[in-house]
Amino acid sequence: MLAGAFDLHVHAGPDVRARKMSALELARAARQAGMRGLLLKNHHTATTALATTLREAISDLQVCGGLALNRAVGGLNPHAVEAALAMGAAEIWMPTVSAEQECAWRGRAGSGITVLDAQGRLRPEVEEILRLMAPSGAILGTGHISPAEIRGLLRAAREAGVRKFLITHPEIRFLNLPVSFQREIGGPDVYFERCYVREDFALDWDGFAEVIREVGVESTVLSTDLGQPENPDPVSGLDQTWRELSQRGFRACEIDRMSCRNPAILLGLDP
Repeated sequence: MLAGAFDLHVHAGPDVRARKMSALELARAARQAGMRGLLLKNHHTATTALATTLREAISDLQVCGGLALNRAVGGLNPHAVEAALAMGAAEIWMPTVSAEQECAWRGRAGSGITVLDAQGRLRPEVEEILRLMAPSGAILGTGHISPAEIRGLLRAAREAGVRKFLITHPEIRFLNLPVSFQREIGGPDVYFERCYVREDFALDWDGFAEVIREVGVESTVLSTDLGQPENPDPVSGLDQTWRELSQRGFRACEIDRMSCRNPAILLGLDP
């Protein structure tokens, strides 16, 4: 059912946290389902080396890796970004679990990382990261940073020459980005990552479908953000997402656009 699909946000073992499947088990399941590729995410370490190994083991599946700029890798660390890009990182995420936006939502205000300084200007180390990313063609993922940070980051990244942006799960509760904000920051280089609906997301499936209609199929990427032991595995979750959207009137060509064509464009592959 998932022929040609990508999932640009999956979690798998080995990891600091318990995961539903190992990366190898997930890659095998994705290939069996007819998927075209995966992008492995880890909040604590780069996934580039693991992705390369899996591509060698399963040659007909495009497994990609990236780097999330959390405390475990030195935070907003240009050296870590440079190394990840040299190893073929497909996406660099701004802070996720270490982001001040999430830390404050979880009752730990003042303990997280922000990409802006006290005057609202982009931090110099972020400017250096953007300079490194510009010629690479890698995706800039917004991670778990605040709306104000997203706005400033996109502006500076465009000026630096970055051309691919993926807004990380805008429906998760600690972000819950309004449709008006999504429209404000939208553009031909901005995609919105719509992930599998579950307890810690602000919308049900009806709301999920409505937001896609309001913001646009052409800027939507269907991912799952799955891999947690208590949730469905990523392949099953993506399959359910397709079925839920089909039941709400989305045509096969629209689902193909969101799951196959748009992710391929972001990864620089033939759509």
